[in-house]
Amino acid sequence: MILSLAFAAAALPRSTPNLGIAEGRCRPDEPGPAFMVTLTGLKDRAGLARVELYPANDTDFLADDNLLIGTGKVFRRAETRVPEAGPVEVCIRAPAPGAYALSVLHDRDGNRKFGLSVDGIGFPGDPKLGWRKPHASQATARVGYGVTHINVRMNYRQGLLSFGPIRGKS
Repeated sequence: MILSLAFAAAALPRSTPNLGIAEGRCRPDEPGPAFMVTLTGLKDRAGLARVELYPANDTDFLADDNLLIGTGKVFRRAETRVPEAGPVEVCIRAPAPGAYALSVLHDRDGNRKFGLSVDGIGFPGDPKLGWRKPHASQATARVGYGVTHINVRMNYRQGLLSFGPIRGKS
């Protein structure tokens, strides 16, 4: 049976939007591993940009944050308002150097839930999005002891059956 991207996106809405934020928030001049994620290909400058960090395996990638935290697994969340101009960057701390799966949400209406026909989604590695969630290996990035800069291209629903980048936006 084909898993829909809607199923993967259903993992994005959280019952407790603040879980993982304290651990994920970057603070000025704080040492340690972190990702500085630059979002590209935004449809517009509305709403929030949210990055979530997961263990780099298919079982835990996009799993419910309550379950991950409750079982002592890695989960981090960072979000910011999308600025009216300039680069859109979100910094998220990692617990240690290593490989992590990341998801990025452009929550255009700011309701902290994924809206299939409204919001954008992206992953490191820029996997082709169809009607299945990507494998964790397609959304994984490595972080060292400092800040690692990565770019994530946003994808939006286009028609009934596909997701992809907005044409003409990089």
